[in-house]
Amino acid sequence: MPLAEFLADFGDSLFDAVTEQNRPVYHGQTYPETEAVWDALARPLFDAQREVVRAVVQQLIVDNKPAAVINAEMGTGKTMMSIAAAAAAHHAGLHRTLVLSPPHLVYKWRREILNTVPEARVWILNGNDTLAKLLQIRALDRKPAVPEFFIMGRVRMRMGYYWRPAYAVRRKWVPSEGASEGYAVTEFCCPKCGHEILNEENRPYATESAVKAALSKNRRFCGHGKTKPCSEALWTLCRKEQREEGTAPTVYERVVKAITALPGIGPKTADRLVSLYGGEYLASILENNIQAFSNLMDENGDFLFDDRQAGRIDRALGKAEFSLGRGGYQPTEFIKRYLPKGFFGLMIVDEGHEYKNYGTAQGQAMGVLARCVGKVLCLTGTLMGGYAEDLFYLLWRLWPQMMIEDGFVYNKGNTLGTAGMAFMRQHGVLKEIVRRVGIEYSTGAFSSSKAERNHVRTAKAPGFSPLGIMRYVLPITVFLKLRDLGEGILPDYREVFRPVEMTEGQRSVYGQMEKELQSHLKAALRQRDNTLTGVVMNALLSWPDCCYKPQEVYWRSEDRVLHQTEAQFGADEPTPKEADMLEVVKDSLAKGRKCLVYTVYSDTRDTTGRLKHLLKLHGIKAAVMKASVKADQREDWVEDHLLHGIMYKI
Repeated sequence: MPLAEFLADFGDSLFDAVTEQNRPVYHGQTYPETEAVWDALARPLFDAQREVVRAVVQQLIVDNKPAAVINAEMGTGKTMMSIAAAAAAHHAGLHRTLVLSPPHLVYKWRREILNTVPEARVWILNGNDTLAKLLQIRALDRKPAVPEFFIMGRVRMRMGYYWRPAYAVRRKWVPSEGASEGYAVTEFCCPKCGHEILNEENRPYATESAVKAALSKNRRFCGHGKTKPCSEALWTLCRKEQREEGTAPTVYERVVKAITALPGIGPKTADRLVSLYGGEYLASILENNIQAFSNLMDENGDFLFDDRQAGRIDRALGKAEFSLGRGGYQPTEFIKRYLPKGFFGLMIVDEGHEYKNYGTAQGQAMGVLARCVGKVLCLTGTLMGGYAEDLFYLLWRLWPQMMIEDGFVYNKGNTLGTAGMAFMRQHGVLKEIVRRVGIEYSTGAFSSSKAERNHVRTAKAPGFSPLGIMRYVLPITVFLKLRDLGEGILPDYREVFRPVEMTEGQRSVYGQMEKELQSHLKAALRQRDNTLTGVVMNALLSWPDCCYKPQEVYWRSEDRVLHQTEAQFGADEPTPKEADMLEVVKDSLAKGRKCLVYTVYSDTRDTTGRLKHLLKLHGIKAAVMKASVKADQREDWVEDHLLHGIMYKI
């Protein structure tokens, strides 16, 4: 019987049999308690989103599984769905949600949370005050009455901390033999037990520089004690500048540095504020009541800042953290050591595919945090990059029990390299590349001129087995596509491709350049030299955008210039693509729209300055956003410049 006929006749019964043997975790179950929670959200869930959240709750709370994954396309509302799941988890007893976010999305996460769960309490663990907040959190001995979210950027999560040696110094009188007078010596001791710190030869250190140099090599603890070691830390936290310069900045310097980072406040205004209110008072406001800063009054009872400037400062303060007391400490280490296991009932991992690599600091930190929390919810739009290895280490961090049951464990060297290769062999694709090299008799390596030597190399290839999908992906993953949301849910969005032809002269120069560079590339590849591939690709791709100035194709490994071209357009003469861009911008501005112009080349082949110049020639105000603008400040950067009526180019 042909396969198509078999499926047509028995497809329904086959589907029922497979469903019975592999019954899904979620098949439409609903619970009144969680439904009431979602009905109370400030922003309602779409039907498809609610189905996803129900499946996550079924997996994590009802079936008590350690992890779940939401694999959804961009625009489907992964953030919204995870917040709804966290709200349900709070009412189910999984208090406190830890969110691992990309650094530029930390404050957008807070905004989304407060817009969805207005009564929620949100903590930002992404600034210099992270240690102070963690200490404050540890002191909270209560179950939260409202959902609490703790948002941590993945860069801050993996960052270490600065420290310096800590010891006590005392003077000891040593009497001289046979004389009434003696002399004093300096001893360097443990701050707790008072025992003198000795070197590797059990001798005291002669100078302070010697003991400081010895204790600076690694973080040491006092090992002296009668019954058990003292274990006092011979180091303490400090700030970066104190570690490098040896002295800590004053409160005045810290306050001035903090408030000059706010919009509209320069060094002179900062000095005036400090002289008016005092450094200690401003420091207490910045650390304890930050929003009161924009409402400061002078001696006459008038507000220092007008409404417009106060609004700008308020927006900046909403994303600012100030720490004027303690130094930094790695948040992951603090949570592991000083917070009880399960303190955070749920951890949401945004952009989970960023944690798939084995040796990265952020991947290892995420694995540590996953062991400290109750449940893990991973959000991603690209769960796999095509290789089985992409999933292996992520699975190990999300659900290690499952991987251990299947035999993927650490080897004797305490690494997962062997297990990762075994996972690839079972569920992925490995290819063996055999290179046969003939050895001539004249070399003397073999006794026959026909002898051959084989080089075998194993490399991974794209692919993942259906068995691996059934075992590791489907049991923990909920999938959602944009089309599942239904028609008319999202606003209309159009992408228009505008082809632009080069001028005759431009096309002629480009054709000659392409011909010469291709010949050089083919010659290099025949010699098994791949260093020219990227050079040729970048040159050919960038030249149409950058031909307004002389171009040179330089092959660094051979130290020679392969091709040179002269400028094809003047400083005030737009290229065809630039002329088309100007036409689009003018049309949009005539319709009352603001424009964002993105350009690929902003570093070595910087085109931003030229585009701004061309826009200015046509009477259009423009601003250039440089890479120096921090990712989490770019949205505010755009809003601030919009107030000045600028058409933006980024």
